[in-house]
Amino acid sequence: MTSQDPKADLLARVLDDVQAFGLVDRSMRDIATSIGSSHRMLNYHFGSPAGLVTAIVREVEFQQRQTLRSLTNRAGTSSEIMRAMWLSVSAPEMMGFVRLFFEAVVLAAQRRPGTDGFLESLTDTWLDDGSQLATTKAIPADRTDLRLGVAVMRGLLLDVIATGNSDAATASFERFVEMWEQTRPT
Repeated sequence: MTSQDPKADLLARVLDDVQAFGLVDRSMRDIATSIGSSHRMLNYHFGSPAGLVTAIVREVEFQQRQTLRSLTNRAGTSSEIMRAMWLSVSAPEMMGFVRLFFEAVVLAAQRRPGTDGFLESLTDTWLDDGSQLATTKAIPADRTDLRLGVAVMRGLLLDVIATGNSDAATASFERFVEMWEQTRPT
């Protein structure tokens, strides 16, 4: 399936490749060969290895926010949405992308070429979408609560990457949801 946007088509192929083979110790030339393209096309569209990593993370984050929308349409309570979202972002098949997320944060903090605006939009997009979805579902939420939820998920995802123990992180996330529920008006 190809679109009218060559960059989007190329990024979709890169995402499929990275999902299957990872990104560690692979050059842009290796990835380009694997997807049937050239490293020049990757450089043209993404500018640099850091730009490619950032583009991958932005796209995966976009897909995760789409998942949040889908979960919001299906799940009833905010706690159910939070739990479902955690299961989605902490799934074993997402761990390669979670690693890339933290790599993209480091690259952007170093102001590498191709990472412009990444840090500035890193959390606000989640807060904007979360606020909109909460309003749609008539669920009370403010940006401080939403930021806390995003930070807890990201911190626990970092813990999974560092320790490999997703069960402990999931138990901690469940505890967070329970504590959060206790602060909600009944």
